Amino acid sequence: MRCDSHTHTHFSDDSDARLHEYCEHALEIGVKCITFTDHIDFNPHDNGYGYYNHEKFFAEFEAVKKRYSDRLILLSGLEFGEPHEYKKEFEQYSAYPYDFMLGTIHFWMDDLFASEVVASGIPCEDAFDVYYMQMKNAIEYGGFDSMAHFDFPKRYYNRLVFDRDTVLDIFELMVKKNILLEINTSGLRKSIGKSLPDDELLELYALAGGKYYTFGSDAHTPLDLYKGFDYAEEKAKKFGLSQVVFIGRNAVRVSEL
Repeated sequence: MRCDSHTHTHFSDDSDARLHEYCEHALEIGVKCITFTDHIDFNPHDNGYGYYNHEKFFAEFEAVKKRYSDRLILLSGLEFGEPHEYKKEFEQYSAYPYDFMLGTIHFWMDDLFASEVVASGIPCEDAFDVYYMQMKNAIEYGGFDSMAHFDFPKRYYNRLVFDRDTVLDIFELMVKKNILLEINTSGLRKSIGKSLPDDELLELYALAGGKYYTFGSDAHTPLDLYKGFDYAEEKAKKFGLSQVVFIGRNAVRVSEL
């Protein structure tokens, strides 16, 4: 069963892709399960602030889901930016019938996006330190199902900086809160050439007791659907991790679909 749990459509401000276009490409390449996880952002500095419309999304999603019901498993999700900073909004959207909620940190230093953090000349070490603090705050708040692209600044600095004890502490907290780790392969399509996270942090996740992961191509175009899965699967097997998808906010092993 081929599943991709992190994709973006025209309901995200940074994609023009239609849901049915993903479905058609999925049928071409043998992907059987897609979770649409468009951005929803409440930071006024984000380009996508106020862009997402859940009513329009569900109207189109239900129509497409019905159209492909005999050929694909289609699931609804969100990539929610900084949920701990927007608790009222997060609780509101958690009440809607999404299958899956990704948590993410896009803004963490003076309302700067990752590319702006780099452009501002903030040292990589300082950026990662603050990022991990925000990550821990988000996980302590919890309520979402999986953490997207855990070492996100790596994609912009082309470097990974981490304190082993700090990251291990975060992973232990994730296990305690039943928040899974995403293996995001967008980095393979960037200059970094690695998944987010990769070996260095996946080893610590397994050490902390992590057993499951969600896979995300982070596609913003149908042609990137499922890209890099073989790489992610190799890493997952190396550290004894099993892939799951979320259906109705419940984790289901891909092997059981």
